[in-house]
Amino acid sequence: MKGERVFKWSGITALLIVICLMALGASAQEKKEILIGAPLCITGPASMQGLEQKWAYEQALADFMKAKGGILVKEIGKKLPIKLILQDDESDPGKAPAAMERLVRVENVDFFLSTQYDHLVYPCALIAEKYKKYHHASVCWPETWFGGAVFKWSTDLFGNPTEMSSVPFQIFKTQLPEAQRPKRIGLFLMDSPPGEIMRKRFNENKAKYKYPDFVVDEPFAFGAKDYSSLVMKAKAAKIDALMLLGMTEDSITLTRQMKENDLSVKYFHGWAGTWASQFYEALGKDAEYVLADGFWSEQYPYPGAKELGERFRKDFKRTSVTIGLFYTQAKILLEAIEKAGTLDGAKVRDVVIKTHWKNTAMGDVKYDERGYAPFVSVALQWWKGEQKLVYPFFKGGWQAKLAPPWDKR
Repeated sequence: MKGERVFKWSGITALLIVICLMALGASAQEKKEILIGAPLCITGPASMQGLEQKWAYEQALADFMKAKGGILVKEIGKKLPIKLILQDDESDPGKAPAAMERLVRVENVDFFLSTQYDHLVYPCALIAEKYKKYHHASVCWPETWFGGAVFKWSTDLFGNPTEMSSVPFQIFKTQLPEAQRPKRIGLFLMDSPPGEIMRKRFNENKAKYKYPDFVVDEPFAFGAKDYSSLVMKAKAAKIDALMLLGMTEDSITLTRQMKENDLSVKYFHGWAGTWASQFYEALGKDAEYVLADGFWSEQYPYPGAKELGERFRKDFKRTSVTIGLFYTQAKILLEAIEKAGTLDGAKVRDVVIKTHWKNTAMGDVKYDERGYAPFVSVALQWWKGEQKLVYPFFKGGWQAKLAPPWDKR
């Protein structure tokens, strides 16, 4: 009798397993589209960057659909169209996780693309871990990315701050005669985790390239209206070069106050805030000679880079130093899904990590076993309203120009 009961329950269990598998199979067969969710800075202080990111994601999906008509998912034996679903994170690290939660629980997305900036991306990666959904992210500093959780459901495509902070020293060494190279360098870095990261890396590169100590090294609170005390301190120290990490409004205000207080430097290199079109629009000719960082350039000699830049300029009447990164990020995700032949996020992530992605608009992209892929930083110089690519160094590339004093421009 006992054996009969065991046999009976074993049969019921087996039947339930078969029913579940049939239901899953039916669900897979009924799948009509692949849903890719992304929290983005549609409003808030980073909305300009978010607009470019949105445009790049949409272009990548449209191009993929035009070329292939969808993604062939081998495990269910059919090609599915792709749909992008966006949620506004309002540029707010407290609201970004809620946007991710909504994409999972309400929209039922299959995969994630990311927002940008580490204070937004990192908490979103934690939500991806919670729900075990693959999150193909970018623009999170590696120090932040590897500083806490070990992510099994996310990857990060971003620059290396050691390389970023080496760029001015490489420009000095490669493009400037020794007699013209700056000797008295000042650092103005916003008081934030990225500011501390860059300070550490600047000091490491200063030693590597055998430069003297920075004559001014001042953290500052971003969003202030008056930086004249910093400017006067730098003027008293007689700096001839300035490295600035600040947001766009800070960079505009500080540059204006440099001119007002007659602080001239022959080399002025900004990160985060000096690349935006608003920087040049606000300052006009006073922005000339200023260098900026960036994620990408349409002047890259990589497939599709020039065409992508032209398409953006047609839509917005300006250039972008971000769209190539986000376009490439989206294209890699789509190609990885098709290559994996499945909607299983863990398997798609594995394909992303193990594949050497060649000939993208960013050049070659290769992830390490932890899921981090570094890309080469960009340095551009404002000249007659355009951004000229100084670094990476390419044959026939732009040679950095040193700025004359304000009264001689």
